[in-house]
Order: sequence, then C-alpha cells, then structure tokens
Amino acid sequence: MTRLLRYCALASVVIRHSGFAILAAPAPPAADLILHHAKIISVDGQFSIQEAMAIRDGAITAIGRNDDVLKSKSDQTRLIDLAGATVLPGLMDSHTHPAAASMTEFDHPIPDFESIPDVLDYIRARAKAVPEGEWILLDQVFITRLREQRYPTREELDRAAPKHPVMYHTGPDASLNSLALALSGIDRNFKVTDGGAGFAEKDPQTGEPTGILRNATRYVKVTPLMEEPSRVDRLQRLSTLLHDYNSVGLTSIADRDAFPSALSLYTDLRDRGDLPVRVSISHDIPSIGPIEDIQKKIRAVAENPLFTQKDGRVRIIGIKTFLDGGMLTGSAYLREPWGVSNIYAITDPNYRGVLFIPKERLLPMVRTAIQSGLQFTAHSVGDGAVQTLLDTYEELSREMPIKQTRPCITHANFQSREIIDQAARLGVVMDIQPAWLYLDTRTLTAQFGYDRLRWFQPLHSLFAAGVIVGGGSNHMQKIGSLRATNPYNPFLGMWTAITRRSKWHDGQLHPEEALTREQAIRFYTMNNAYLLFCENRLGSLEPGKQADFIILDRDILTCPEDEIRDIQVRATYLAGKSVFERK
Repeated sequence: MTRLLRYCALASVVIRHSGFAILAAPAPPAADLILHHAKIISVDGQFSIQEAMAIRDGAITAIGRNDDVLKSKSDQTRLIDLAGATVLPGLMDSHTHPAAASMTEFDHPIPDFESIPDVLDYIRARAKAVPEGEWILLDQVFITRLREQRYPTREELDRAAPKHPVMYHTGPDASLNSLALALSGIDRNFKVTDGGAGFAEKDPQTGEPTGILRNATRYVKVTPLMEEPSRVDRLQRLSTLLHDYNSVGLTSIADRDAFPSALSLYTDLRDRGDLPVRVSISHDIPSIGPIEDIQKKIRAVAENPLFTQKDGRVRIIGIKTFLDGGMLTGSAYLREPWGVSNIYAITDPNYRGVLFIPKERLLPMVRTAIQSGLQFTAHSVGDGAVQTLLDTYEELSREMPIKQTRPCITHANFQSREIIDQAARLGVVMDIQPAWLYLDTRTLTAQFGYDRLRWFQPLHSLFAAGVIVGGGSNHMQKIGSLRATNPYNPFLGMWTAITRRSKWHDGQLHPEEALTREQAIRFYTMNNAYLLFCENRLGSLEPGKQADFIILDRDILTCPEDEIRDIQVRATYLAGKSVFERK
C-alpha cells in the first residue's frame, strides 16, 4: 500500500509539471453549425433525448447537453437556438418510384378519383381531347379506393369512349373496353404463351372475355398519345418531386424498381449538385425469358460502379422482381382462396391469385443475387407469395450464408405467425407500406372479414420478433405528399402504424399490431437505414454520422395522437446543409 501511495504521489508530481498533451483533452474542432436548446430525438440505441448538436463538414461532431456542445463554437460557427423545438434524424422511405411518378401529369393534370362516375367522367373528357382511335390510358386508380369497390366494366368503358381503345390499368391487372380488346387480339381463345403467368377473365356463361386481365397487360397493344418529354423535362420534374420529398422530412429514399434510364437521371442530378436526397436502388430484373439470360443480367448489376462504390449519394444495393399480383387488384397470391367476389370480379371459388415465378425459377435467381452480393427483394403481397420467397431463402441458407445480403420481402402485407418466426430466424428484412392499411382497410374487410386480416401488416409482432421492417410509401404517381397515388407523407404513415385507423372505416384494424411512437420513428429511420445498408452513416443522430436531420413544428412524442399525421416540417438538412425551409 505504501509503495502504491508513493507511486501515486510521484505520478501527481509528474502530471503537474509535465508539458505532455495528455494533461488536457484537445479542444474539439470548431463546428460549422450548432443547434441548441432543442429536443433532439437521437434514435440511438437508448433512444436518448439530447439538447444540442454540433456539425462540421456535413457530419455530427458532438451531441449532448447545451453547455458541453457549445464549447465547440467559434466566431465562424452558425448558432441556431431552437427554443425547445423537436429534431429528428432525416426520415427514410424504403419504397418509392420517383422517376415514373414525377412524369404522370406531364402532359395533363389527373384529378382525384373516389368513384366509378369520377373515372368515367375522366375517360369521357379524354375522349373529347384526343383524336378518335387513339388510346386512353388511366393508370393506378385502385378499385379498393373507389366507393363502389369494383372495376369499371367493359360496357361502362364502351359507353364512355366508344371510338377510343381504353385501358383502366391498375397494378398488374387491367379492365379494357371492347375496342382495346379487339386491337390487342384478346378474344375467347386468348392464352398466355410467353412462359409467364396471367390470364384473361372469361364470362362463365358466354366464354367471352369480360375485359379484365390478370397480369397480362403486356399483351395489350397500347400506344398512348402523349407529348414525348425531353430529358430536360424529366430532370426538372424529378428534381421538383425530390425537393417535395424534403418538404415532408425525407432525406433518403429507396427506388425499388429502377431501370437504367432512372439511374442516369439520378446521377445527372447528383453531378449538377441538385440531388437533395440520398438514393438507394433496387435494379429492375425481369422474370420472363431463359433463366441463364436473367442470371446474366443479375451479375451485370453487381458490376455496375454504383454498386461497387457503395457509399455515394446514388448507389445500387440490389435487385427487385415481381413474385405475385396485388391486393388492390385481386391478384395477390394467397395460401387460401380469395373467395367469389363482386369487388374483384372473381368467379372461381378456388382462385388464389397469381404467382408470377414458380419456385424452380425463383431459386436460381435468388442464388445468383446472393452470390453476387446483391440484396434480393420481390414484390410479394399475399401470404402465399411471402411464404414462397421465405422458403426459397430457407433452402439457400442451407448451402450458403444469406444474412449478409439482407434478403428482403417487399410489401409482405399478408403474413402469419409462422412467417414472422421464419423471417426472424433467417434474418430476412421487409419493407412495408402503412398507407395501404390507411387507404384499403374498408375494402379488405369487406372482402375477407376482420378475422382473416389478423396478420395483415403485423408490425408489433414483427418488431417483437426482431424482424427489421422499414416504412415506405410505394409512391407511384403525382407530386404532392397527400394527393399522390400512395401518399408519401411519412407522418401519415407513422400515424397509421400507431393507430391502425383508416379512411372510410370505423374502428381500428387489429390494434394489437399497433406500434409505439418510438417504434414508428425507428420504422422510418434506423430500421430503414439497416434495410438500405447505411446504418453506420445514417438513421440516427450520433457523432461520426452524416448530419441529415429535420426540425418539426411540434413534439412527436407528446402531441395528441391524432396530430401526428398533421406534423409539419419546419426545415430539412442534408449533410448539414439546408435543403428545405418552410416559409
């Protein structure tokens, strides 16, 4: 003990008289920007709440108490006193289609549709505006969101535009008028012959096509009349949309079905300094054709510099294909039959939907993606499709490690207890769209009943099981966070996940699957960062991470629950630079 005390005394003398730098920690580098007197929801591992944050060169250098963080200010530091305002990490959307969505109203405005008369009025108006014989095409107006909850019939479309071919195109399915069927050669003898899935609905009495196609719109010989946009037009409209994403707090998105043309637009905006979001890309991969050709296309994606560089503003993370149809159109592949339905025009009591890729073709596609280091995901809405993809991942896990590529399921609306447990065990991630619950519960309960929807978007159970699920919108059409086909306002998505309430429907859809506010925030931040392979740089506000953050007009943790959907973003910052400020 005496020796220890003597040593400590000597050390004290050395420390007092030494000139070594270890006597005092070096002063932190001066910050470019400091937010202080704020309520900063860091979304770190402890979900800690902090008062101040310092930023230098686009990255967070310090976060904590006001007095501590303000020590890094200099004469050049910009100080923002937020007077108690709430700060969140920049929000992330795990599923968008911006390049196409930005162009949907390029040549003419498209109204909102709430009923069949709205649809027919639009078609009549277009019949007056375009030359006789030209196609009239109406995209992505889902029958689940119409008051009548059904397709417009062939006869209704005939009456609205008797001298124009018309296609009411919704997801993988469509309703055509007589002229459109005739021009496309679709009659009572029509069959799909290209090796893909799909069919034409037939009248059970006459055998004639009803006009409804299931995953067979590729056979429609449509030539829509539209002014061809220039590249400048496409860049300007895409830029407008991406800046509108900023207005609702989005700083990162995933394009979940990008073609090379979209990649080119993103990189052009990046090179011009006009890309206000980070873009992670699932490259489109077709599923029809020789399997060797499909595998070659998958390997080519892995050779793209946007994949190999991994950390740029625009980067490829994997590939996407389509495994089944849609719940919005009546073609999602279910484990049990849909049931005869006036809503979806289903007459076969044994109909289960459409599985686009048989497992023997799916297996080599997924194997090739994993071997190439790519995240594989597939549009999989029904529990039959979700189970098919999970079983494929399971089979491959026995021959190679799969978790490192974060195999994904896109949509995953219909699930089961077994699906959740299997996904947790395999390390499979999911991107899910709460807006579908908000917009489509009324029709789904009419079709399936409340009990069969027990495992529809089971978010609480997924969180509890440890499955990483990210929140997205599947934004398809129009600019405007609430008027878009599939609204991309993340606060509406959070509110829906928290309340399980929906449009035109009383009560809650299985409230036992609701998220807490903390979970809903993680859903659009850290969880999405993990899905998109950027959790070390984004998703939370911590030293060393990129300074992507937003300032809110109210406290999301304490405001009345129904106000969550009304939250406004006061400002959005990307890498410490303002990309949106509300006037």
